[in-house]
Amino acid sequence: MSISYLKKAINLFRQESRNRTQYRVNQWFKWLSPGLSVKRWLLISAGGVILTALGLAIWIKLTPIFYAIQLIQQLVGAIANFLPNYVSGPLILLFGILLIFWGQTRTVGSITEVLRPEGDEELIDVLLTYRRLHRGPKIVVIGGGTGLSTLLRGLKSYSNNITAIVTVADDGGSSGRLRREIGVLPPGDIRNCLAALASEEKLLTELFQYRFTAGDGLTGHSFGNLFLTAMSDITGDLERAIAASSDVLAVKGQVLPATLSDMRLWAELADGRTIEGESNITEAGGSILKIGCLPPNPPALPRAVQAIEEADCIIIGPGSLYTSVIPNLLVPEIAAAIASRRKGGSKNPPVPCIYVCNIMTQPGETQGYTVSDHIRAIDNACGEKLFNAVLVHKTAPSPRSLKRYAQENSHPVYLDREVVSKLGRKIIIANVMDEDEVTGLVRHNPQRLAGVLLRWYSRAYA
Repeated sequence: MSISYLKKAINLFRQESRNRTQYRVNQWFKWLSPGLSVKRWLLISAGGVILTALGLAIWIKLTPIFYAIQLIQQLVGAIANFLPNYVSGPLILLFGILLIFWGQTRTVGSITEVLRPEGDEELIDVLLTYRRLHRGPKIVVIGGGTGLSTLLRGLKSYSNNITAIVTVADDGGSSGRLRREIGVLPPGDIRNCLAALASEEKLLTELFQYRFTAGDGLTGHSFGNLFLTAMSDITGDLERAIAASSDVLAVKGQVLPATLSDMRLWAELADGRTIEGESNITEAGGSILKIGCLPPNPPALPRAVQAIEEADCIIIGPGSLYTSVIPNLLVPEIAAAIASRRKGGSKNPPVPCIYVCNIMTQPGETQGYTVSDHIRAIDNACGEKLFNAVLVHKTAPSPRSLKRYAQENSHPVYLDREVVSKLGRKIIIANVMDEDEVTGLVRHNPQRLAGVLLRWYSRAYA
């Protein structure tokens, strides 16, 4: 029995040894991957060594070099007496290559130990990921609320060149209180997007999202909202405050407000009422006929327009249709820039533009809406077509979730294919839903949603 255990232990040790060796060889060969900008510098370094040796030889008139070459020649001749040159040559060459790899590995290991003391990841893997993300497409995402931040969590795995253009029409909750009491633009949606795009800075992200539950005047406020408000006062405006916060959170990409104007929404309802304020529109519970903002035609943030003009792909939504998505498009320069990129021109080729439709209808905004109703609402608000495709979730939620949502007068958004096709939109259908087993809440899955969008972009861009 003891001998069988010993054999198993030896076999296990051999297997682990082979796995470690194979892993290390694979890590070495990763340094030869294209696009790393490593091989060229190694070749330049080798060329520098050769030139240095040549310069030294010329300087000292080759005398010591001549004797060194003679010594090496004698040594090589002695080796050739025991082994033929077609055996000894490759062996010495292989030994030299192994020494180079060993030296490079030890050097990189020493650097990694300093730069990444917790070092779960190899430096080469970090470098490969960085290069891949840095070469990713320039993606502009337009929206607000939890839908936008959900999408951003998935997209940051594919590209570092992400720009989130976020609405500043929010007037509820902590953002609304800060807006009324201090007069700042609402930071809530921007905070959520910054946290979603943050690198693996778990503690800082949790701190940014922390919400106070006690304290005179602090209850209900999030730390991130207060931080952005303070930074806006220190730096002079929200744009600079976001840039400073992005540095703190090591954000991948950038988050930009659609406008720096004090933008407030109004809506005309089917029953004749006119409601002002983003939070009041949803609470009114009516059917929205028209939506606008005060002041009308707010100026766009120039960097937001520039990001759209340089984009490879434009994504609108997901998010609350009338209070998260459309408010950005009420900024005329934003809508005009998207329309221009969709059509293309002499300076810029057309880029794929897609709308991510919500999975469920929203009481007070889109009750009873189909996919085509969502599309028409955006077209009517902007006066023209801004996207050429719409992404719709494929399957219905579970009966338990449907029952839960029905109690709130919310139902799955029905895909009326023929009407959507008549509106001139291509339909992309995919399973992009997550369903919470405890609460029954339905949300977009960040990774699946981002994956579908990137595959669609790759096909459309090709």
